[in-house]
Amino acid sequence: MGRGARALRRRARRRRRVNTATLFDKLWRAHVVRELGDGWALLHIDRHLLHEMSGAPALTELAQRGLRLRNPELTFATTDHILSTAPGRRGDTYAAGAKLWRSLGEHCAAQGIHHFDLDSGQQGIVHVIGPALALTLPGTTVVCGDSHTCTHGALGALAFGIGSTEILHVLATQTLAQRKPRNMRLRFDGVTGAGVTAKDLILHAIARFGADAGSDYAVEYAGTAITRMAMEARLTLCNLSIEFGAKYGFIAPDDTCLAWLAGRPHAPRGAAFERAAAAWRTLRSDADAHFDREEHIDASAVAPTITWGTSPEQAMPVDGLIPDPAQADAALAATWRKALDYMALEAGRPIAGTPIDFVFIGSCTNSRLDDLRAAAAVIRGRKVAARVQAWVVPGSAEVKRAAEAEGLDHVFGAAGFQWREPGCSLCVAANGERVPPGARAVSTSNRNFVGRQGPGARTHLASPAMAAAAALAGAIVDVRQAL
Repeated sequence: MGRGARALRRRARRRRRVNTATLFDKLWRAHVVRELGDGWALLHIDRHLLHEMSGAPALTELAQRGLRLRNPELTFATTDHILSTAPGRRGDTYAAGAKLWRSLGEHCAAQGIHHFDLDSGQQGIVHVIGPALALTLPGTTVVCGDSHTCTHGALGALAFGIGSTEILHVLATQTLAQRKPRNMRLRFDGVTGAGVTAKDLILHAIARFGADAGSDYAVEYAGTAITRMAMEARLTLCNLSIEFGAKYGFIAPDDTCLAWLAGRPHAPRGAAFERAAAAWRTLRSDADAHFDREEHIDASAVAPTITWGTSPEQAMPVDGLIPDPAQADAALAATWRKALDYMALEAGRPIAGTPIDFVFIGSCTNSRLDDLRAAAAVIRGRKVAARVQAWVVPGSAEVKRAAEAEGLDHVFGAAGFQWREPGCSLCVAANGERVPPGARAVSTSNRNFVGRQGPGARTHLASPAMAAAAALAGAIVDVRQAL
Protein backbone atom coordinates (compact mmCIF):
# COMPACT_ATOMS: atom_id res chain seq x y z
CA MET A 1 0.00 0.00 0.00
CA GLY A 2 1.39 3.37 -0.98
CA ARG A 3 1.81 6.40 1.25
CA GLY A 4 -1.17 8.12 -0.39
CA ALA A 5 -3.50 5.18 0.19
CA ARG A 6 -2.49 4.94 3.84
CA ALA A 7 -3.19 8.65 4.31
CA LEU A 8 -6.63 8.22 2.74
CA ARG A 9 -7.40 5.36 5.12
CA ARG A 10 -6.31 7.43 8.13
CA ARG A 11 -8.53 10.32 7.03
CA ALA A 12 -11.45 7.93 6.55
CA ARG A 13 -10.97 6.54 10.07
CA ARG A 14 -10.89 10.07 11.50
CA ARG A 15 -14.11 10.96 9.65
CA ARG A 16 -15.83 7.86 11.04
CA ARG A 17 -14.77 8.81 14.58
CA VAL A 18 -16.18 12.30 14.11
CA ASN A 19 -19.50 11.01 12.81
CA THR A 20 -20.01 8.14 15.24
CA ALA A 21 -20.24 8.21 19.00
CA THR A 22 -20.37 6.01 22.04
CA LEU A 23 -23.34 6.18 24.39
CA PHE A 24 -21.15 8.05 26.84
CA ASP A 25 -20.22 10.63 24.19
CA LYS A 26 -23.90 11.20 23.46
CA LEU A 27 -24.85 11.57 27.12
CA TRP A 28 -21.95 13.94 27.71
CA ARG A 29 -22.68 16.16 24.68
CA ALA A 30 -26.36 16.41 25.60
CA HIS A 31 -25.48 17.99 28.95
CA VAL A 32 -22.64 20.36 28.08
CA VAL A 33 -23.53 23.92 29.07
CA ARG A 34 -20.13 25.27 28.11
CA GLU A 35 -16.80 23.83 26.98
CA LEU A 36 -14.07 24.93 29.38
CA GLY A 37 -11.01 23.73 27.47
CA ASP A 38 -8.37 21.05 28.13
CA GLY A 39 -11.07 18.36 28.14
CA TRP A 40 -13.23 20.07 30.77
CA ALA A 41 -16.88 21.02 30.36
CA LEU A 42 -19.60 22.53 32.50
CA LEU A 43 -22.44 19.98 32.66
CA HIS A 44 -26.08 20.47 33.54
CA ILE A 45 -27.18 18.16 36.35
CA ASP A 46 -30.68 16.71 36.03
CA ARG A 47 -30.97 15.07 39.45
CA HIS A 48 -29.14 15.84 42.68
CA LEU A 49 -29.59 13.18 45.37
CA LEU A 50 -28.71 13.95 48.99
CA HIS A 51 -28.26 11.85 52.10
CA GLU A 52 -27.70 13.00 55.63
CA MET A 53 -23.98 12.29 55.91
CA SER A 54 -22.78 14.50 53.04
CA GLY A 55 -25.96 16.40 52.14
CA ALA A 56 -26.78 17.89 55.54
CA PRO A 57 -23.34 19.57 55.97
CA ALA A 58 -23.53 20.93 52.40
CA LEU A 59 -26.99 22.41 52.98
CA THR A 60 -25.72 23.98 56.21
CA GLU A 61 -22.82 25.59 54.35
CA LEU A 62 -25.17 26.79 51.61
CA ALA A 63 -27.25 28.57 54.23
CA GLN A 64 -24.22 29.97 56.07
CA ARG A 65 -22.90 31.48 52.84
CA GLY A 66 -26.24 33.04 52.02
CA LEU A 67 -26.59 31.11 48.75
CA ARG A 68 -29.89 30.08 47.18
CA LEU A 69 -30.75 26.51 46.22
CA ARG A 70 -30.91 26.73 42.42
CA ASN A 71 -33.45 23.96 41.64
CA PRO A 72 -35.34 22.46 44.62
CA GLU A 73 -37.52 20.51 42.18
CA LEU A 74 -34.44 18.61 40.91
CA THR A 75 -33.11 17.85 44.40
CA PHE A 76 -34.17 14.83 46.48
CA ALA A 77 -33.05 13.64 49.91
CA THR A 78 -33.17 10.52 52.05
CA THR A 79 -31.66 9.30 55.30
CA ASP A 80 -29.64 6.11 55.09
CA HIS A 81 -26.01 6.20 56.31
CA ILE A 82 -26.15 7.30 59.96
CA LEU A 83 -29.40 5.70 60.97
CA SER A 84 -30.09 2.71 63.18
CA THR A 85 -31.60 -0.30 61.42
CA ALA A 86 -32.79 -1.90 64.66
CA PRO A 87 -36.44 -2.98 64.58
CA GLY A 88 -38.66 -0.11 65.76
CA ARG A 89 -35.91 2.49 65.31
CA ARG A 90 -36.51 6.24 65.16
CA GLY A 91 -34.36 8.96 63.63
CA ASP A 92 -32.66 9.53 66.98
CA THR A 93 -32.19 5.90 68.01
CA TYR A 94 -28.52 6.16 67.06
CA ALA A 95 -27.74 9.27 69.08
CA ALA A 96 -24.50 10.11 67.24
CA GLY A 97 -26.40 10.37 63.94
CA ALA A 98 -29.49 12.17 65.23
CA LYS A 99 -28.04 15.65 64.67
CA LEU A 100 -27.45 15.00 60.96
CA TRP A 101 -30.89 13.42 60.57
CA ARG A 102 -32.56 16.50 62.14
CA SER A 103 -30.37 18.88 60.15
CA LEU A 104 -31.28 17.25 56.84
CA GLY A 105 -34.98 17.36 57.67
CA GLU A 106 -34.88 21.01 58.73
CA HIS A 107 -32.96 22.12 55.62
CA CYS A 108 -35.25 20.15 53.31
CA ALA A 109 -38.31 21.78 54.87
CA ALA A 110 -36.77 25.25 54.59
CA GLN A 111 -35.58 24.79 51.00
CA GLY A 112 -38.56 22.90 49.60
CA ILE A 113 -36.59 19.71 48.92
CA HIS A 114 -38.53 16.45 48.56
CA HIS A 115 -37.36 14.43 51.57
CA PHE A 116 -37.98 10.69 51.83
CA ASP A 117 -37.89 10.67 55.62
CA LEU A 118 -38.73 7.80 57.94
CA ASP A 119 -42.45 8.53 57.96
CA SER A 120 -42.72 8.88 54.17
CA GLY A 121 -43.04 5.17 53.46
CA GLN A 122 -40.35 5.60 50.76
CA GLN A 123 -37.20 5.98 52.87
CA GLY A 124 -34.24 3.86 51.92
CA ILE A 125 -30.68 3.73 50.64
CA VAL A 126 -30.22 6.53 48.13
CA HIS A 127 -28.99 4.16 45.40
CA VAL A 128 -31.94 1.84 45.94
CA ILE A 129 -34.77 4.38 46.03
CA GLY A 130 -33.42 6.60 43.21
CA PRO A 131 -33.89 3.99 40.47
CA ALA A 132 -36.91 2.34 42.16
CA LEU A 133 -38.86 5.62 42.31
CA ALA A 134 -37.70 6.52 38.77
CA LEU A 135 -35.93 9.63 40.02
CA THR A 136 -33.23 8.18 37.79
CA LEU A 137 -34.24 8.00 34.14
CA PRO A 138 -32.31 7.03 30.99
CA GLY A 139 -30.29 9.88 29.55
CA THR A 140 -30.25 11.96 32.73
CA THR A 141 -27.25 13.21 34.68
CA VAL A 142 -27.43 12.09 38.32
CA VAL A 143 -25.03 13.10 41.09
CA CYS A 144 -24.80 12.36 44.80
CA GLY A 145 -22.18 12.79 47.47
CA ASP A 146 -21.47 9.07 47.45
CA SER A 147 -19.04 7.14 45.25
CA HIS A 148 -21.56 4.37 44.48
CA THR A 149 -23.77 6.77 42.51
CA CYS A 150 -22.49 4.84 39.48
CA THR A 151 -25.24 2.35 40.41
CA HIS A 152 -27.77 4.52 38.55
CA GLY A 153 -25.88 3.98 35.28
CA ALA A 154 -27.76 0.68 34.99
CA LEU A 155 -30.66 2.73 33.59
CA GLY A 156 -28.52 4.41 30.95
CA ALA A 157 -27.91 7.51 33.07
CA LEU A 158 -24.70 9.51 33.36
CA ALA A 159 -24.41 9.05 37.11
CA PHE A 160 -21.39 9.73 39.29
CA GLY A 161 -20.34 10.44 42.85
CA ILE A 162 -19.17 13.90 43.88
CA GLY A 163 -17.28 15.50 46.78
CA SER A 164 -18.42 18.03 49.35
CA THR A 165 -17.28 21.12 47.38
CA GLU A 166 -19.02 19.78 44.29
CA ILE A 167 -22.26 19.19 46.23
CA LEU A 168 -22.28 22.86 47.20
CA HIS A 169 -21.67 23.87 43.57
CA VAL A 170 -24.57 21.75 42.31
CA LEU A 171 -26.88 23.06 45.05
CA ALA A 172 -26.10 26.64 44.06
CA THR A 173 -25.90 26.32 40.25
CA GLN A 174 -27.36 22.93 39.12
CA THR A 175 -24.17 22.55 37.08
CA LEU A 176 -20.78 20.95 37.61
CA ALA A 177 -17.41 21.15 35.86
CA GLN A 178 -16.07 17.73 34.88
CA ARG A 179 -13.17 16.46 32.77
CA LYS A 180 -14.28 13.99 30.14
CA PRO A 181 -12.78 10.52 30.59
CA ARG A 182 -11.94 8.02 27.85
CA ASN A 183 -14.32 5.27 26.70
CA MET A 184 -14.07 1.61 27.70
CA ARG A 185 -16.42 -1.22 26.75
CA LEU A 186 -16.48 -4.36 28.89
CA ARG A 187 -18.44 -7.20 27.29
CA PHE A 188 -19.85 -10.20 29.15
CA ASP A 189 -20.99 -12.88 26.72
CA GLY A 190 -22.34 -16.36 27.28
CA VAL A 191 -24.73 -18.06 29.69
CA THR A 192 -23.80 -17.98 33.37
CA GLY A 193 -23.62 -21.22 35.31
CA ALA A 194 -25.58 -22.25 38.41
CA GLY A 195 -25.09 -19.93 41.36
CA VAL A 196 -23.34 -17.23 39.31
CA THR A 197 -24.80 -13.73 39.64
CA ALA A 198 -24.00 -10.19 38.55
CA LYS A 199 -21.96 -9.84 41.77
CA ASP A 200 -19.78 -12.77 40.72
CA LEU A 201 -19.29 -11.36 37.21
CA ILE A 202 -18.13 -7.94 38.35
CA LEU A 203 -15.93 -9.31 41.17
CA HIS A 204 -14.37 -11.61 38.59
CA ALA A 205 -13.72 -8.63 36.29
CA ILE A 206 -12.19 -6.55 39.07
CA ALA A 207 -9.93 -9.43 40.09
CA ARG A 208 -8.86 -10.09 36.49
CA PHE A 209 -8.18 -6.52 35.36
CA GLY A 210 -7.46 -4.79 38.69
CA ALA A 211 -9.16 -2.30 40.99
CA ASP A 212 -7.72 0.61 39.00
CA ALA A 213 -8.46 -0.75 35.51
CA GLY A 214 -11.35 1.66 35.00
CA SER A 215 -9.49 4.76 36.17
CA ASP A 216 -9.97 7.64 33.73
CA TYR A 217 -12.54 5.62 31.78
CA ALA A 218 -16.30 5.68 31.48
CA VAL A 219 -17.20 2.00 31.31
CA GLU A 220 -20.07 0.73 29.18
CA TYR A 221 -21.16 -2.83 29.99
CA ALA A 222 -22.44 -4.83 27.02
CA GLY A 223 -22.80 -8.37 25.67
CA THR A 224 -25.32 -11.17 25.68
CA ALA A 225 -24.97 -11.83 29.42
CA ILE A 226 -25.88 -8.20 30.11
CA THR A 227 -28.81 -8.28 27.69
CA ARG A 228 -30.28 -11.26 29.58
CA MET A 229 -29.68 -9.66 32.98
CA ALA A 230 -32.60 -8.38 35.11
CA MET A 231 -32.56 -4.73 36.15
CA GLU A 232 -31.79 -5.51 39.79
CA ALA A 233 -28.72 -7.44 38.66
CA ARG A 234 -27.64 -4.59 36.35
CA LEU A 235 -27.84 -2.23 39.32
CA THR A 236 -25.55 -4.55 41.28
CA LEU A 237 -23.08 -4.71 38.42
CA CYS A 238 -22.94 -0.93 37.88
CA ASN A 239 -22.74 -0.36 41.64
CA LEU A 240 -19.27 -1.95 41.70
CA SER A 241 -17.93 0.18 38.82
CA ILE A 242 -16.20 2.42 41.35
CA GLU A 243 -14.40 -0.65 42.76
CA PHE A 244 -13.18 -1.20 39.18
CA GLY A 245 -11.73 2.32 39.37
CA ALA A 246 -14.42 3.86 37.15
CA LYS A 247 -16.41 6.90 38.17
CA TYR A 248 -19.01 6.08 35.49
CA GLY A 249 -20.45 2.63 34.69
CA PHE A 250 -23.58 2.23 32.59
CA ILE A 251 -25.70 0.03 30.34
CA ALA A 252 -27.68 1.12 27.28
CA PRO A 253 -31.42 1.18 28.07
CA ASP A 254 -33.38 -1.61 26.37
CA ASP A 255 -36.82 -3.18 26.58
CA THR A 256 -35.96 -4.76 29.96
CA CYS A 257 -35.06 -1.35 31.35
CA LEU A 258 -38.12 0.38 29.92
CA ALA A 259 -40.51 -2.32 31.16
CA TRP A 260 -38.97 -2.02 34.63
CA LEU A 261 -39.46 1.76 34.66
CA ALA A 262 -43.06 1.83 33.44
CA GLY A 263 -45.50 2.78 36.19
CA ARG A 264 -42.89 3.79 38.76
CA PRO A 265 -43.80 6.87 40.83
CA HIS A 266 -41.68 9.53 39.10
CA ALA A 267 -41.65 8.00 35.59
CA PRO A 268 -43.61 9.75 32.83
CA ARG A 269 -47.16 8.45 32.34
CA GLY A 270 -49.20 7.39 29.33
CA ALA A 271 -48.31 9.09 26.06
CA ALA A 272 -45.48 10.98 27.75
CA PHE A 273 -43.87 7.65 28.69
CA GLU A 274 -44.17 6.36 25.12
CA ARG A 275 -42.52 9.52 23.76
CA ALA A 276 -39.77 9.25 26.35
CA ALA A 277 -39.29 5.54 25.63
CA ALA A 278 -38.86 6.26 21.92
CA ALA A 279 -36.07 8.69 22.77
CA TRP A 280 -34.50 6.35 25.33
CA ARG A 281 -34.28 3.56 22.74
CA THR A 282 -31.87 5.75 20.73
CA LEU A 283 -29.44 5.89 23.65
CA ARG A 284 -26.81 3.41 22.51
CA SER A 285 -23.33 3.41 21.10
CA ASP A 286 -23.12 3.53 17.32
CA ALA A 287 -22.12 0.22 15.74
CA ASP A 288 -18.72 1.53 14.64
CA ALA A 289 -18.12 3.84 17.60
CA HIS A 290 -14.54 3.98 18.82
CA PHE A 291 -13.64 2.76 22.32
CA ASP A 292 -10.22 3.56 23.76
CA ARG A 293 -10.17 0.17 25.46
CA GLU A 294 -12.26 -2.97 25.00
CA GLU A 295 -12.26 -6.09 27.17
CA HIS A 296 -14.22 -9.32 27.02
CA ILE A 297 -15.22 -11.93 29.58
CA ASP A 298 -16.74 -15.34 28.87
CA ALA A 299 -19.53 -15.33 31.47
CA SER A 300 -19.98 -19.10 31.15
CA ALA A 301 -16.47 -19.62 32.54
CA VAL A 302 -17.04 -17.56 35.72
CA ALA A 303 -17.52 -19.47 38.99
CA PRO A 304 -19.25 -18.20 42.15
CA THR A 305 -16.72 -15.69 43.44
CA ILE A 306 -15.66 -14.43 46.87
CA THR A 307 -12.98 -12.05 48.10
CA TRP A 308 -10.09 -13.34 50.18
CA GLY A 309 -8.27 -10.07 50.99
CA THR A 310 -8.83 -6.41 51.78
CA SER A 311 -9.62 -5.10 48.29
CA PRO A 312 -12.42 -6.11 45.90
CA GLU A 313 -9.72 -7.09 43.40
CA GLN A 314 -8.52 -9.78 45.82
CA ALA A 315 -11.29 -12.14 44.73
CA MET A 316 -11.25 -15.80 43.67
CA PRO A 317 -13.51 -18.71 42.68
CA VAL A 318 -15.06 -20.15 45.84
CA ASP A 319 -13.75 -23.60 44.92
CA GLY A 320 -10.17 -22.36 44.52
CA LEU A 321 -7.07 -22.11 46.71
CA ILE A 322 -6.12 -18.96 48.63
CA PRO A 323 -3.41 -17.21 46.55
CA ASP A 324 0.23 -17.55 47.56
CA PRO A 325 2.24 -14.28 47.66
CA ALA A 326 5.29 -16.30 46.60
CA GLN A 327 3.62 -16.69 43.21
CA ALA A 328 2.90 -12.96 42.82
CA ASP A 329 5.24 -10.40 41.34
CA ALA A 330 7.29 -8.31 43.73
CA ALA A 331 4.92 -5.35 43.55
CA LEU A 332 1.95 -7.46 44.65
CA ALA A 333 3.56 -9.92 47.05
CA ALA A 334 3.86 -7.53 49.99
CA THR A 335 0.25 -6.37 49.52
CA TRP A 336 -0.97 -9.95 49.44
CA ARG A 337 0.97 -10.90 52.60
CA LYS A 338 -0.43 -7.90 54.46
CA ALA A 339 -3.97 -8.79 53.35
CA LEU A 340 -3.57 -12.45 54.38
CA ASP A 341 -2.22 -11.40 57.79
CA TYR A 342 -5.21 -9.09 58.38
CA MET A 343 -7.66 -11.72 57.19
CA ALA A 344 -5.91 -14.49 59.19
CA LEU A 345 -5.82 -16.77 56.16
CA GLU A 346 -3.19 -19.26 55.03
CA ALA A 347 -2.01 -19.25 51.44
CA GLY A 348 -2.51 -22.43 49.43
CA ARG A 349 -5.51 -23.69 51.43
CA PRO A 350 -9.08 -23.92 50.09
CA ILE A 351 -11.08 -20.85 51.02
CA ALA A 352 -14.22 -23.01 51.28
CA GLY A 353 -14.52 -24.33 54.80
CA THR A 354 -13.16 -21.16 56.44
CA PRO A 355 -15.29 -20.65 59.59
CA ILE A 356 -17.31 -17.43 59.79
CA ASP A 357 -19.02 -15.46 62.58
CA PHE A 358 -21.29 -12.99 60.81
CA VAL A 359 -23.43 -12.68 57.67
CA PHE A 360 -24.78 -9.40 56.34
CA ILE A 361 -27.29 -9.27 53.48
CA GLY A 362 -27.91 -5.65 52.55
CA SER A 363 -26.25 -2.45 51.18
CA CYS A 364 -26.79 -0.51 47.96
CA THR A 365 -25.14 -3.43 46.16
CA ASN A 366 -27.45 -6.27 47.18
CA SER A 367 -30.53 -5.28 49.19
CA ARG A 368 -33.23 -5.31 46.49
CA LEU A 369 -36.18 -7.68 46.36
CA ASP A 370 -34.47 -10.07 43.92
CA ASP A 371 -31.46 -10.24 46.25
CA LEU A 372 -33.65 -11.15 49.22
CA ARG A 373 -35.52 -13.73 47.14
CA ALA A 374 -32.23 -15.36 46.10
CA ALA A 375 -31.03 -15.60 49.69
CA ALA A 376 -34.40 -16.83 50.95
CA ALA A 377 -34.44 -19.58 48.31
CA VAL A 378 -31.23 -20.96 49.82
CA ILE A 379 -32.25 -20.81 53.47
CA ARG A 380 -35.92 -21.78 53.25
CA GLY A 381 -36.61 -24.51 55.81
CA ARG A 382 -33.04 -24.50 57.14
CA LYS A 383 -31.27 -22.99 60.17
CA VAL A 384 -28.39 -20.59 60.57
CA ALA A 385 -25.36 -22.25 62.18
CA ALA A 386 -25.28 -21.77 65.95
CA ARG A 387 -22.11 -19.68 65.99
CA VAL A 388 -23.24 -17.25 63.27
CA GLN A 389 -25.02 -13.92 63.73
CA ALA A 390 -26.97 -13.16 60.54
CA TRP A 391 -28.72 -9.92 59.49
CA VAL A 392 -30.98 -8.99 56.60
CA VAL A 393 -31.34 -5.24 56.00
CA PRO A 394 -33.75 -4.38 53.13
CA GLY A 395 -32.64 -1.48 50.93
CA SER A 396 -35.83 0.53 51.29
CA ALA A 397 -39.19 0.65 52.97
CA GLU A 398 -40.73 -0.43 49.66
CA VAL A 399 -38.44 -3.47 49.40
CA LYS A 400 -39.25 -4.36 53.02
CA ARG A 401 -43.01 -4.18 52.41
CA ALA A 402 -42.77 -6.24 49.22
CA ALA A 403 -40.61 -8.89 50.91
CA GLU A 404 -43.01 -9.11 53.84
CA ALA A 405 -45.95 -9.46 51.45
CA GLU A 406 -44.20 -12.54 50.06
CA GLY A 407 -43.46 -13.86 53.55
CA LEU A 408 -39.70 -13.57 53.17
CA ASP A 409 -39.37 -12.00 56.62
CA HIS A 410 -40.80 -15.22 58.09
CA VAL A 411 -38.40 -17.34 56.02
CA PHE A 412 -35.44 -15.38 57.33
CA GLY A 413 -36.79 -15.23 60.86
CA ALA A 414 -37.45 -18.97 61.03
CA ALA A 415 -33.89 -19.63 59.88
CA GLY A 416 -32.44 -17.38 62.59
CA PHE A 417 -31.74 -14.15 60.68
CA GLN A 418 -32.52 -10.72 62.16
CA TRP A 419 -35.01 -8.84 59.96
CA ARG A 420 -34.16 -5.14 60.24
CA GLU A 421 -35.19 -1.67 59.05
CA PRO A 422 -33.84 -0.10 55.79
CA GLY A 423 -30.46 1.64 55.79
CA CYS A 424 -26.77 1.27 54.97
CA SER A 425 -26.07 -0.53 58.25
CA LEU A 426 -23.04 -2.84 58.24
CA CYS A 427 -21.86 -1.84 54.76
CA VAL A 428 -20.08 1.22 56.11
CA ALA A 429 -20.71 0.85 59.86
CA ALA A 430 -21.26 4.62 60.23
CA ASN A 431 -24.42 4.08 62.28
CA GLY A 432 -22.78 2.24 65.15
CA GLU A 433 -23.67 -1.21 63.79
CA ARG A 434 -20.43 -3.13 63.47
CA VAL A 435 -18.94 -6.57 63.03
CA PRO A 436 -16.95 -7.24 66.24
CA PRO A 437 -13.13 -6.98 66.13
CA GLY A 438 -11.56 -10.19 64.86
CA ALA A 439 -14.87 -11.60 63.66
CA ARG A 440 -15.17 -12.89 60.09
CA ALA A 441 -18.16 -11.80 57.98
CA VAL A 442 -19.54 -12.81 54.62
CA SER A 443 -21.14 -9.65 53.31
CA THR A 444 -23.13 -8.68 50.23
CA SER A 445 -21.79 -5.11 50.44
CA ASN A 446 -19.24 -3.49 48.14
CA ARG A 447 -16.02 -2.93 50.10
CA ASN A 448 -13.83 -5.22 52.15
CA PHE A 449 -11.30 -2.58 53.17
CA VAL A 450 -9.50 -2.85 56.50
CA GLY A 451 -11.99 -1.86 59.22
CA ARG A 452 -14.79 -1.14 56.74
CA GLN A 453 -17.35 -3.09 58.81
CA GLY A 454 -15.78 -2.09 62.11
CA PRO A 455 -12.25 -2.01 63.59
CA GLY A 456 -10.60 -5.40 63.13
CA ALA A 457 -13.55 -6.90 61.23
CA ARG A 458 -12.66 -9.34 58.43
CA THR A 459 -14.98 -9.08 55.42
CA HIS A 460 -15.51 -11.46 52.49
CA LEU A 461 -17.65 -10.00 49.70
CA ALA A 462 -20.09 -12.38 48.01
CA SER A 463 -23.53 -12.65 46.43
CA PRO A 464 -26.70 -12.92 48.56
CA ALA A 465 -27.08 -16.64 47.79
CA MET A 466 -23.46 -17.29 48.74
CA ALA A 467 -23.87 -15.31 51.97
CA ALA A 468 -27.02 -17.26 52.82
CA ALA A 469 -25.25 -20.57 52.20
CA ALA A 470 -22.37 -19.47 54.44
CA ALA A 471 -24.81 -18.59 57.24
CA LEU A 472 -26.22 -22.12 57.15
CA ALA A 473 -22.86 -23.85 57.00
CA GLY A 474 -21.11 -21.57 59.51
CA ALA A 475 -18.29 -21.37 56.98
CA ILE A 476 -17.53 -20.16 53.48
CA VAL A 477 -19.11 -22.68 51.16
CA ASP A 478 -19.69 -23.16 47.45
CA VAL A 479 -23.27 -22.00 46.95
CA ARG A 480 -23.75 -24.63 44.24
CA GLN A 481 -23.82 -27.26 46.99
CA ALA A 482 -26.80 -25.51 48.59
CA LEU A 483 -28.92 -25.09 45.45
